[in-house]
Amino acid sequence: MNRPGILLLAVAAAVLLAGCGSNKAKAPSASPTTTAASATESTAATTTAAGASALQAEANAAATGDIPDNQIFLRFQGVGFSLKYPEGWAQSGSASKPIFRDKNNIIRVVIVHGQLPSAADVSRQVAALHGARITAPPKTVTINGAPAIHVVYETKSAPNSVTGKTVTLGVDRYYLAKNDKVAIVDLGSPVAPVKVDNVDAYRLIIHSFRWK
Repeated sequence: MNRPGILLLAVAAAVLLAGCGSNKAKAPSASPTTTAASATESTAATTTAAGASALQAEANAAATGDIPDNQIFLRFQGVGFSLKYPEGWAQSGSASKPIFRDKNNIIRVVIVHGQLPSAADVSRQVAALHGARITAPPKTVTINGAPAIHVVYETKSAPNSVTGKTVTLGVDRYYLAKNDKVAIVDLGSPVAPVKVDNVDAYRLIIHSFRWK
């Protein structure tokens, strides 16, 4: 074979090898996508399992008093549920995770997917929450004719930036379920340094909960 023919074959072989090398280099590119998807699924699973973080007071907030007996309540229409809340309280969050607050009187609802947990499951979940201390163990109660789980826990706020004092929040947490959804309702009031009595108002609120 003459020299031009040999050179032509060499160039063709080099092009073919370069093409194969390019294909091999691109093959592993699916791995980061798969890893990212797995991480997203893991995060979603963790969020669902955790349900809701522990409610926290703010030591810098002004003192909170009891909810008055003549308090007017309004009905909040959330995503898949509704419940009453005190008129005039500040509202934040979203339609599926609303928060109502009057200084350190706090109401929060979190909706997650799943089934009603057992008392033992709730005990483990709440005990694992950062800063939470169970003061009344979980028990089965009836809310509007359906079974629910009630547990009481306490959390302590960060120190006040000026006085260094903290606020201990007592929280009544309820788990209510329907079909594949669970509502986690936290009703918090200060218990130290001054105890606030919202028992009657919070009883009205939890029994006002309705699934849509």
